[in-house]
Amino acid sequence: MKTAYDIIKRPIISEQSMAEIDSKKYVFEVAKDANKIQIAKAVEEAFGVKVAKVNTLNMQGKLKRQGAQPAGRRPSWKKAMVTLTPDSKGIDLFENMV
Repeated sequence: MKTAYDIIKRPIISEQSMAEIDSKKYVFEVAKDANKIQIAKAVEEAFGVKVAKVNTLNMQGKLKRQGAQPAGRRPSWKKAMVTLTPDSKGIDLFENMV
């Protein structure tokens, strides 16, 4: 069985994701085979918060070239946008970045 840290790979720190922190929306890179229920339980277990909603998105890897070599591809990955309940506390990992 996967642990919470096997499901949540890393937080996504971008300008757009940082703008959503005020409305308690956080963005993570997650395991490709994880579903919304597993992601919600992993976030609740890892950060001690209550999750209201999870949206997921499969991101395609970008094409990249290295000189004259044929184009390669970065790996595909899965993104999860997690919305917390209004009475839940924020995630400290993101709060310290703002």
